[in-house]
Amino acid sequence: MEYKELLEAARSMALEAGEVQMSFFRKDNLRVDTKQNESDIVTEADRASEAVLLKRISELFPTHSVLSEESGASGSDTSFRWVIDPLDGTTNFRSGLPNFSVSIGVEHNGETVVGVVYAPYLREMFCAVEGEGATLNGKPIHHSHITSLERSVLATGFPVDKDSNPDNNLDNVARLLPRIRGLRRLGSAAIDICYTAAGFLEGYWEMNLHDWDVSAGLLIAQETGCMWESFRSDRNVSILVTSPTLFPQIFPMLNTQD
Repeated sequence: MEYKELLEAARSMALEAGEVQMSFFRKDNLRVDTKQNESDIVTEADRASEAVLLKRISELFPTHSVLSEESGASGSDTSFRWVIDPLDGTTNFRSGLPNFSVSIGVEHNGETVVGVVYAPYLREMFCAVEGEGATLNGKPIHHSHITSLERSVLATGFPVDKDSNPDNNLDNVARLLPRIRGLRRLGSAAIDICYTAAGFLEGYWEMNLHDWDVSAGLLIAQETGCMWESFRSDRNVSILVTSPTLFPQIFPMLNTQD
């Protein structure tokens, strides 16, 4: 199967899911449920967006397996797997903030080969195919060329168990914040990674993420020449994404205790 065929399908699905998201955005009476705690929420927009994606995947690629945030794993195909976050940035969405996205990664034999991240309110679509670079709305993107921490703007996030677990990223913030130009908390891991890939941010780190948060974004970042690496093995997916020049400056400052 041609990867470009998968890319075009993922793009079309992302646009459709984005329309679903916008039909709920900033509307009254949005239904919201909690999962682990009050910081971990799911809305009817998450579920409706996921339903669209799952329907399209089953129609176009009925043998492919899927890993999705809300419904988990399905299918038995071991060669192709779709890794989707139907609405990344649910807290932003619930609050009426525009930084939210749909993230679609496609794996072939365990390696991500296609990535699409679409922010419908912002009308920004990031795409990548393995070995072919990455784009934003069809134009090539590249990581930042800033080489000093003092001139860098980084992004991060905080785990949903921050209320009960003191291992909550504040120690990393305390070490890095005095050394950098600015720190942002945008609220969508997929967007944070793509903004790093496009050079809007110099880097991004976060802990306790999941595959669906990062699958598409990490391919997009990789295709722009960014480096990424896990800095914890005990807190699900915990990654740093940045340029090759800044990576050795930032990575040693993160808490890598397992």
